[in-house]
Amino acid sequence: MTRSTIRPDDLAYCHEAIKHGSLSFHAASKLLPKRVRDPALALYAFCRLADDAVDLNAEKAAAVLRLRERLELAYRGTPLDQPTDRAFAALIEDHDMPRALPEALLEGLAWDACEKRYETLSDVYSYSARVASAVGAMMCVLMGVRDEYALARACDLGVAMQLTNIARDIGEDALERRVYLPTQWLDQAGIDTETFFADPKPTKAVRAMARKLVLDANRLYIRSEAGVALLPREARLGIMAARLIYAGIGREVQRNGYDSITTRAHTSKAQKIGWIAKASAKAGATMIAPRSAVIYAKPLPEVAFLVEAAAHARPAAPFWGDGVIGILADLKAREVEQRGLGAS
Repeated sequence: MTRSTIRPDDLAYCHEAIKHGSLSFHAASKLLPKRVRDPALALYAFCRLADDAVDLNAEKAAAVLRLRERLELAYRGTPLDQPTDRAFAALIEDHDMPRALPEALLEGLAWDACEKRYETLSDVYSYSARVASAVGAMMCVLMGVRDEYALARACDLGVAMQLTNIARDIGEDALERRVYLPTQWLDQAGIDTETFFADPKPTKAVRAMARKLVLDANRLYIRSEAGVALLPREARLGIMAARLIYAGIGREVQRNGYDSITTRAHTSKAQKIGWIAKASAKAGATMIAPRSAVIYAKPLPEVAFLVEAAAHARPAAPFWGDGVIGILADLKAREVEQRGLGAS
C-alpha cells in the first residue's frame, strides 16, 4: 500500500477548499477509504485551483500559462511553496501520476480561455474528456487501477458528469457569453449565438438540446457502472455515490422541463442521502453479480488518449502540443493590446 507523503497541514487546507468549493464531491469523498480520499482531496483541490484561476481571472491566457508552469514545477519535485502545489507534487510522487492526465485538464482550461466553441457533440466529448474524464482517470490511478477497461468506464463517467453540467448551466453560461452546446445544433435550430447571449430564452429548441445532453449522459452513466466492479472494494461506494448524485442533477433538469435558463437545477441534502443509500446497495451488488459484458466496450474515441496514458503509466511524457501554446500566445497578445487600447 502506498504511504502518503502529503503533509497533514496541506491536506487540511485541501479539505477546506473542497468543503466550500465542491459540495457534490465533498459528499462523495467521505465514502472513500482514507488511502484514496486523502490524495483525492489534494487532486480536486489542485483542479479546483486551476479552474478558478482561469474562470475568475480577466487575463485568462496568462492564468493558464502560469498554471502550466506550476504543473512543470510539481513534476520536477520543486513545487511552489503553497499547500495545493506541495500536496499535488506529493501525489505525483506517491502514485506515479502520468503527466498527460493533468496536462489534458489544463488543455481543456486553455480551450476555455480561448473561448473555443464546439461544432459537434463529438467536439463536446473532446472538451469533456479534458476537463472531466482526465480527473476520472487520475482517480483510478490514485486507487492503483491501471486496467484499460476500468479506465474507459471511468472516462465514460467523466463525460457524463460534464454533459450534466453543460445541460444544467446553459443559462449561466450564456450570461457569461459562453456556449458549450454544439454549434451545429444551434445552427440547425436557427439560433444566432450573439442574439442568444443578449437575451437567452428557454425555447422549445433549447430545451430539446438540454434533453439530448441529459439523455446522452444517462446512457454513459449506465455504461460507467460496469467499471465499478473493477475498483477496490472499499472505493466502490464513493464512486457509485458520485455517479448517482450527478445523475440526480440531470433528473432535476428533466423535472424543470429542461429549462436551464429561468431556473437552475439543484439537489437537496435529503436527496444526496437517498442516493448514497442506493449507492451502498448497488456497490454491494457488484461483489456478487457476474461481470457485465459492457465492461469490455471500447473507450469513446475522444477519451482513448487518456486510457492509453493511464494504463501504461508514462509519468514524464508531455502532452501539450505547440498548437495550444500558440493559441494562448495569440490570446495573451490580444489581451495586452486590449489593455493598451483601454488606457489610451
